[in-house]
Amino acid sequence: MSNKEFSFELITQEGKARVGKIITSRGSINTPAFMPVGTQGTVKGVFTDDILKTNTEIILGNTYHLLLRPGIEVLKKFDGIHNFMNWNKPILTDSGGYQIMSLSKFNKIDLKLGAIFSSHLDGKKIILSPEKSIQVQKCINSDIMMVLDECPKLTLDKKILSNAINISTEWAKRSKIEFGNDRSKGLFGITQGGLYKDLRIESIEKLLKIDFNGYAMGGLAVGEKQEDMFRILNETMDYLPKNKPRYLMGVGTPSDILGAVNEGIDMFDCVMPTRSGRTGLAFTWEGKLNLKNSKYQNNKEPLDLNCKIRELNKYSKSYLNHLIKSNEMMASMLISLHNINFYQQFMREIRKNIKDGTFNTFYKKYINLFN
Repeated sequence: MSNKEFSFELITQEGKARVGKIITSRGSINTPAFMPVGTQGTVKGVFTDDILKTNTEIILGNTYHLLLRPGIEVLKKFDGIHNFMNWNKPILTDSGGYQIMSLSKFNKIDLKLGAIFSSHLDGKKIILSPEKSIQVQKCINSDIMMVLDECPKLTLDKKILSNAINISTEWAKRSKIEFGNDRSKGLFGITQGGLYKDLRIESIEKLLKIDFNGYAMGGLAVGEKQEDMFRILNETMDYLPKNKPRYLMGVGTPSDILGAVNEGIDMFDCVMPTRSGRTGLAFTWEGKLNLKNSKYQNNKEPLDLNCKIRELNKYSKSYLNHLIKSNEMMASMLISLHNINFYQQFMREIRKNIKDGTFNTFYKKYINLFN
């Protein structure tokens, strides 16, 4: 592994849409980038070698879940998650902040202690402080770490959102101190503020004073309308530094991604490709295809004639329809792999069109195709 310092280079722009490159010690990441989600050290139903063949350059893992299983003692034996799961490219880890929201019935928040969880597995008490989150991420040996934040559920209550900003800012300061001066890795701050421009700007300004390697938009993709998400991005991206990567957490559909790139976002993650794959939903250049539908029963065409990974181009829609109806796990595996490959094709086309100055045309063609 090289000793390259973490850095970001902005290469070109068309409007607000940006092409850049994140440099890490485990390799470069071309942006805008999509990160398949490997919450527990695996991208569900897809072999690691196959993810590499889709030209995926970074995946996401989760601090809370990896702390529970396999646990930091096991990860230490492997010098981190990369060797454990046989993945030699960059990994970003979420801090566990999202689980504070998604597993809210299992935890309570204490400003000083952090998030106090009752494990959803066995009820064991777990205290995830900002310091503990960074310590676990260091054991995971991730290349990009996230500060612990409080991600509130969708609300228009400014008091709740302001409180989340205050807690998240305090935890961000403590996360930065615990992170230290390791220049080979990146630490990202996470903005909160819901759908309010003034609160978002307040959160951004507080994080800028702490100074991070990149900045994430948290508290979105939590149930708001797509148009509201795009609006708040439009209103706030100019307040973030141009020379640092911008990450929209937990997003999304190809249309979500396209609209967010149009507002200046550089990084995305979502379970959508694999979760959809497990329900028979495929993303293609024709739009979304529900392969459960009987209209595909006699369709001899593959999902992607040009995809030779696992010889996906040899499996007909008819065969995939049959696998789904027969409840065969192969259906989930093939469609999930196809979806990840499509998402990476989509990101390459986005980058190419920004570089060529044709992104606006590409945007208009595809923005409504996947809704």
